[in-house]
Amino acid sequence: MKKSVLRVFCLLKRTCPLAIALVLLLGCTTKTKVAGNFNLLPVPQQFEITGISDFDCSNVHSYFNATKSWLPVFDNQLKHLTEANDINKSHVVLNLNLALDLNPEGYTLDITEDKITITGKDKAGLFYGLMSLSQLMEDACEQNANLPLTTITDFPELRYRAVHLDVKHHLEKTEYYYKLIDKLARYKVNGIITEMEDKLKFKRQPIIASADALSIAEWKGISEYATARNIDFSPLIQGLGHASFILKHPEYYALRDNVESDWAFNPLDPKTYEVQFDLYLDAIEATPNGKYLHVGGDEVHTTGKDSGISSLELQLIWLSKVSKFAEKHNRIPIFWDDMPLKQADVYDPMFRPEMSNKEVDSVWVENEHKLTAFLDRFPKNCIYMRWNYSSPEAIGNTKAMEWFSSNGLHVMGATAGQTRWVLMPQEEGNMEAIKTFAINSINTGTNGLLLTLWDDDSPHFELYMRGIIAFSEYTWSGNKRSKADIKSAYRQREFSNKLADSSYAFIGELEKPVAFWKNVLLKGNKRNYLSTMEDPLVEGVIDFPDPKNRGAWSKKHKDRLADTEKFIASSDSIAKKIVIMKSKAVRNTYTLDVYEQVNTMAGFAPKLLLALKAYDNSDTPKAKSEALKYLNKLQETFAVLREEFESVYAKTRILEKPENYKLDQDHHVHLANQSLNFDWQFKAEMLFFEKLEKELGEAVYLESAE
Repeated sequence: MKKSVLRVFCLLKRTCPLAIALVLLLGCTTKTKVAGNFNLLPVPQQFEITGISDFDCSNVHSYFNATKSWLPVFDNQLKHLTEANDINKSHVVLNLNLALDLNPEGYTLDITEDKITITGKDKAGLFYGLMSLSQLMEDACEQNANLPLTTITDFPELRYRAVHLDVKHHLEKTEYYYKLIDKLARYKVNGIITEMEDKLKFKRQPIIASADALSIAEWKGISEYATARNIDFSPLIQGLGHASFILKHPEYYALRDNVESDWAFNPLDPKTYEVQFDLYLDAIEATPNGKYLHVGGDEVHTTGKDSGISSLELQLIWLSKVSKFAEKHNRIPIFWDDMPLKQADVYDPMFRPEMSNKEVDSVWVENEHKLTAFLDRFPKNCIYMRWNYSSPEAIGNTKAMEWFSSNGLHVMGATAGQTRWVLMPQEEGNMEAIKTFAINSINTGTNGLLLTLWDDDSPHFELYMRGIIAFSEYTWSGNKRSKADIKSAYRQREFSNKLADSSYAFIGELEKPVAFWKNVLLKGNKRNYLSTMEDPLVEGVIDFPDPKNRGAWSKKHKDRLADTEKFIASSDSIAKKIVIMKSKAVRNTYTLDVYEQVNTMAGFAPKLLLALKAYDNSDTPKAKSEALKYLNKLQETFAVLREEFESVYAKTRILEKPENYKLDQDHHVHLANQSLNFDWQFKAEMLFFEKLEKELGEAVYLESAE
């Protein structure tokens, strides 16, 4: 009998191949065994395959619970399994073994000819073993293949692997959060820090809550759902600074550090703490199993109403009080660490990777005393979160983290999958920075890492998944696979094994058209600032052609017009690829729908410039008339595109704020904070058409009417 067996062994810390493909075993006496392409995310630490098992989608039916008591949640791929009373009659055996020589949350998964055995180091490990089996089953089912004969030994490199859920500017529909938790659990994320702001219906300070806020009971339901899937669900309640969601209300004006600004509390006013502690209590009640209380504290300078006390000391007065409150209520406080470092003049080297060791040391030698003078005021129960989204490799960043740890303080990093990018995340979802911070954290023995996902300019959350999956891979497995292999695994896991090939990689191609779209209709990088301008039509929107000076406008903007044609072609190519992917995807087609809308919007605005070019170069009344008609047609097209865009987004997202919602002073010009409805997303296009009507005047409409 002819037999061919592929044996692959990925040792700990070695690079694993893109996927593990099994060969067909010939000469079987029963039925043909079919190989599959198995591509787990995150990739396991050790993955040994020796052949093809007898198990396929049709014959894995039962499990035996050798733990005798506790069972983890089964996901959709495994929920059909029924419990067997006899281990010999079961297909899947579930064990716990605290003596396994693995990190916490580790597990082993063995698939033999007639048994699938999962052994968890702890409950979390058993759950993650099931998540890996689920992915193997998904691949087998999708490809009509058998499960491999395999041994997996797996564990996380970082203990705490949390993502940031920022809901300050909008909420998703509640069911979306449950689906998101299922997905995060599947990729072995074990923490969520939820920045609630006014999206919690506070009982103790009800004025603060938005009318559409989720109740304590609703957040509690989401929190408990996460807990059951080994995800610590903890709140972030902004304090000291970032307090506009509170201090914008007249009832709290007296608590402002600066009466003209809704940004910061006065840290010397006892009523500040009455309000903040009330919010903490409600948030703790809404997240009953959470381990942490993130108190914020970043990007703020306070004077204590001109008290004469330094900003650093005021910061530590506040931090001491909120940290004691957290400890009293069995929470570990987390604090953004930037302000003490800024106030001590050691901040800049963290964002200057070109600085040498000697240069960084010089800065610290000169200024470290400003921190050590207050060392006894730094709370010892607090985690100092060193956020760096662009240069975690900088010597200054590592130096700052070492200062905290060497002085007996807890420190943890924070990277980002979304910062201030508009419409969609750029730079591969910040993949390189995520990898660097994750590997640095592993190498230095830091306990965890947070992936921030800011809602400031509010892309659709589905578009954050690239960054989330990169974060999942690097924090669990370390640097075992190339970026290309991780992206391939992303496409396979999220859409279909048929889409794993690099020929379906379109998201990176979409970044440049989206970046161009942001300001293509504007005079520079001004999309975020349109709402702050006295006359945005003049200050913000690009100049229009002068009918009396034919061709001058096209010459002035020749470089922009060249890019316009290039990116329209790119957008058209991407559109075709997305259509093909949607036809082949077997799951998460909604994500592709969202990308399709992003691509359509990015490809539309450049067409307006080409229409202006045609108008500018018109050399006959008829040509000018046709150009004006086309501009008018594009305005009608935009209305249709916007309606479709909003229809797709609204399937998961609440697009409008309540009618009585009070916008704050918008200190950081967040697009998503600039209108009650979804106008902020389309502000540049709307102003373009307004200027079109005003400057070309009746000609646009009279000519087109003719």
